[in-house]
Amino acid sequence: MCKTNSLSLTLKVTFHSISLLFAVSLAFSSWPSLGKETLPFPKAKAHEASRKLGLPGIRLNLEERSIDVNATVCLHQGLLELVACAKDSKEHESIVVLGARPIHIHTALLLLGAKPGTPAMQQVPDEESTRFIPVPPAGDPIEVSLVFPDAQGQLMEHPINRFIAPARLNGVDDFVLQDKAKAFPSSFLFAGSHLLESKEGPRKYACEYSGNVISISTFGDELLCLQGIHGHDNGGLAWQVNPEGLPDIGTAVILRLRPKDKNNKQ
Repeated sequence: MCKTNSLSLTLKVTFHSISLLFAVSLAFSSWPSLGKETLPFPKAKAHEASRKLGLPGIRLNLEERSIDVNATVCLHQGLLELVACAKDSKEHESIVVLGARPIHIHTALLLLGAKPGTPAMQQVPDEESTRFIPVPPAGDPIEVSLVFPDAQGQLMEHPINRFIAPARLNGVDDFVLQDKAKAFPSSFLFAGSHLLESKEGPRKYACEYSGNVISISTFGDELLCLQGIHGHDNGGLAWQVNPEGLPDIGTAVILRLRPKDKNNKQ
């Protein structure tokens, strides 16, 4: 695995779009996180810049300081390795499948001033060592939620952990499961995936090919991931879909990603 070069993540975007991305992301980098603060430039210009970038399936939501991504519910029963996956990849173990390219989601997060880190990786501690040590992921925290209409047709936002429940594996008792249910977060790290070398053409954005966009288990190429390293052993894959309140499979929803207030100590 290699460290993500955030400048190169504008791969396949035109030179004009790159210029817009730089200008808009620079303005957003000094934008206060939440509240009624004045925007650094008019909302209309921000929307226009976002439109010109051409990010299908993504809306820059300035009112909520978030990006809204088109998604579809794809699972109501089963173990989870992911919250969200790329199309035609891991729908059998994800809550939603995305209607936008992961590299475009990365770009939109940059527009809101979020800073990518790195997925989990293996690293050699020194030149003489023959062993690798695990390095945990890093990146700005991003709150993840689903938005869909209630019975009255009013759009409601729900933290993603509402739809994730502990799974009984290897005889784990109810007390441990209840404790884990309380511990599952609603925010993830903006790890930023990484680029894969290609013999022909430009480098490829890894999670677009693996499908690992927002992960629960650790794969090492995620766009967003949990803090720490989560394997399949020791109950590491002990989460399942909680379908209560989740729209039917095939229902279009909004996956909302909101950079977390860095001044919030909670």
